[in-house]
Amino acid sequence: MITPAYCQMMARYNAWQNQSLFHAAAGLSGSAREMDRGAFFGSIRATLSHLMWGDQIWIARLDGGQGPGGSIADSPARYDWTTLWAERPKLDARIAAWAWMVTPGELEGEIGWHSFALGRALTKPTAECVMHMFNHQTHHRGQVHAMLTAAGARTDDTDIPFMPTEVPEWR
Repeated sequence: MITPAYCQMMARYNAWQNQSLFHAAAGLSGSAREMDRGAFFGSIRATLSHLMWGDQIWIARLDGGQGPGGSIADSPARYDWTTLWAERPKLDARIAAWAWMVTPGELEGEIGWHSFALGRALTKPTAECVMHMFNHQTHHRGQVHAMLTAAGARTDDTDIPFMPTEVPEWR
């Protein structure tokens, strides 16, 4: 279904797009980042906070490392801007490290977890969970991109064919 090369490309895309959005958001005032703009989680910062929480949940399920704790309901308020700015590059590096280590056999397996949202245990194909993680990122980054555009900020291109071969260092 998917390959380690797909995971590597999407991890690189994730890091590139996060860097672009975070730098665009950094050009706004704190109140502009906090303004409710009608997105599901309200503000730019709250959506980025939920996305970081969600990425931590999914990568912990994939790499067996530490997850964030807390609930989806708490995710928009979990991280302030300073924490997001400091921790997002580290999380992107963790996702990339997993992507460069995952084997085809691991992608063919299954993972199980307790879903607090559904109140029960789930087991799903690993490939499906990986695709969900990357799709979830793209979905919420799209919301942030729209909010940034509405606020007058400019981001980099978002198209995969325009992605640089190497993601630049977080600046």
